Amino acid sequence: MNNRKTFRTELCDMLGIEYPILLAGMGGLAGEGHAAQPKLVAAVSNAGGMGVLGATGLPLDELRAEIREIKSLTGKPFGVDVLLPEDLSVSPPPNMSLAELKRNFIPKQHIDFVEKLAADYGVPLTEIRQELVFSVEHSKKQIQVLLEEGVPLYCAGLGIPDWLVPMAHEGGMKVLGLAGNVRGALRHKKARGDFIVAQGYEAGGHTGRIGTFALVPQVVDAVAPTPVLAAGGIGDGRGLVAALVLGAVGVWVGTAFLFAEEANVTDIHRKMISEANEEDTRVSRVWTGKTLRQIKNPIQEAFDSSGLRPLPMLVQLLLMMDLINSLAKAERYDLLCAPTGQIVGLLKETKPAKQILDDMVNGAIKLLGETLPTKVKIES
Repeated sequence: MNNRKTFRTELCDMLGIEYPILLAGMGGLAGEGHAAQPKLVAAVSNAGGMGVLGATGLPLDELRAEIREIKSLTGKPFGVDVLLPEDLSVSPPPNMSLAELKRNFIPKQHIDFVEKLAADYGVPLTEIRQELVFSVEHSKKQIQVLLEEGVPLYCAGLGIPDWLVPMAHEGGMKVLGLAGNVRGALRHKKARGDFIVAQGYEAGGHTGRIGTFALVPQVVDAVAPTPVLAAGGIGDGRGLVAALVLGAVGVWVGTAFLFAEEANVTDIHRKMISEANEEDTRVSRVWTGKTLRQIKNPIQEAFDSSGLRPLPMLVQLLLMMDLINSLAKAERYDLLCAPTGQIVGLLKETKPAKQILDDMVNGAIKLLGETLPTKVKIES
């Protein structure tokens, strides 16, 4: 006998899922890799939500392999998230070596800062030799892999270039874009994205400056009738209900699923988030040049107090790549970026992803089934 309760919005019909909950396509900078790997993606999809693979930085062969691994673990719909800046005009030329790129694009004082940090922590700074994967050409190849593998949903973490939606729609793939303000949401609508995530300041990872409660209704009104999902500070049934009341058709959830048994998270990272409270995260541009919320750490604090200006996204990432990979090789995960949202103070227990999703759904159903769960009194 099936005792599962129904909790659906129009988003469920659009994506072919049971519950209006999407796993945020959480990535990672080095060492532990991306948190939303195939096991977690499949677990969320199998539980009735929609898992989303965090695929930023994956070479094409690894991207294809991970998509196929997901398909071996679930027959349910899933998505793939790649950070693709709308404007790659500040991107370094793809035909330059990393050494040339650094000489031409990175100021000496920034390089000196990174070298001093490595020396201060006794970490040998090793120059990496790998291709920079941020380019229009590489991005189109990524989309082609997704289309060839029949991925239902592409999630654009930073922007929707004008060529993306026609290419995706022609292959039968829907497109979701994340926005931290109304202006960004309107750009996604103009690009004809199928769904828009209004992500509040509270969220972990790349985030904006507007709080979720202020942002979601403004985006809903601005982009109607395009469906909007809410993100930022949503970790239980109360957050799900609040998002729906604000006009969203579903939620995009990251930090809560860092506590999933299937999440790819190091022991050090798990300990950090389990001990953190709502004040233990910081927004910094140190790692990628974009505002990114993480558990506070010494590298972020050193950069933010250095007086150095953050460089454009891809150049800042180029600056930090050697340090990131050197810290990972030395297993200094305590010094690496741990993207985490402010909701972390509410979350303590590691559980299977299915239980996290079921708890959220059942909490929302219980809340909606109660009559006036607050102290509000309505009289005629």
